[in-house]
Amino acid sequence: MRIATWNVNGLRARQDFVLHWLRERQPDVVGLQELKLTDEQFPVDVFEAEGYSALTHGQKAWNGVAILSRKPAEVLQRGLPGQEDFGARLVSARIEGLSFTTVYCPNGKSVEHEDFPKKLAWFAALAEHFEQVADAAEPTVLCGDFNICPGALDSWDEARHAGHIFHTDEERARLARLFDWGFVDVFRDRYPDTQEFSWWDYRGGAFHRGHGLRIDFLLATPSALGRVHEVFIDRDYRKKKDGLTASDHAPVVADLD
Repeated sequence: MRIATWNVNGLRARQDFVLHWLRERQPDVVGLQELKLTDEQFPVDVFEAEGYSALTHGQKAWNGVAILSRKPAEVLQRGLPGQEDFGARLVSARIEGLSFTTVYCPNGKSVEHEDFPKKLAWFAALAEHFEQVADAAEPTVLCGDFNICPGALDSWDEARHAGHIFHTDEERARLARLFDWGFVDVFRDRYPDTQEFSWWDYRGGAFHRGHGLRIDFLLATPSALGRVHEVFIDRDYRKKKDGLTASDHAPVVADLD
């Protein structure tokens, strides 16, 4: 089973690019974030034609998440309980015995912004959700755009950005609570000393200059992690393809036995 996560930065603008990637990489299950579409606007028939069913939790113009699956999928949860005011940011499904959740975590904007404490509260609610309804002994994947660099290796310039958004102790502590519950960062587990990024700003030639952040993750419980035999950040799909403009995020992909 090939699984993946990808912040597409607007599905309406990126639909043909996503289809290009699906045909090339042939994933079985994909968590998509930042759809910027309502459920009614989601092009279900387009993805069905490619062999994928779609479970969506959308929102007009902002946020929105979806799970594409070539396997039968049963919806478990739409929306993070208690955090509905922060938008459509979570959808979960059970797919062939695997619990698969994708999230688009709040950005926070800056440590001075009123959204920053709301971001911290959202992460606390996410951890509480798994603590209350899930079992870390079961095969579970949580993936998405987390808008946090877990450590210095995940930032192109930790010294410059330390204490700023994505790089604060407060954010990292909230992410660590998910690790304490039982999740493992699949990429970092496989490549403990490798610096690779999943997001680059469109501005200032950041991609070509290597000025990126690793903020998109596949997290897995040990029983799911044990099935992983490869994981990679699909950097090639941060580049234009056939004249189509890429998202500012690259997909993160893992192959499971």
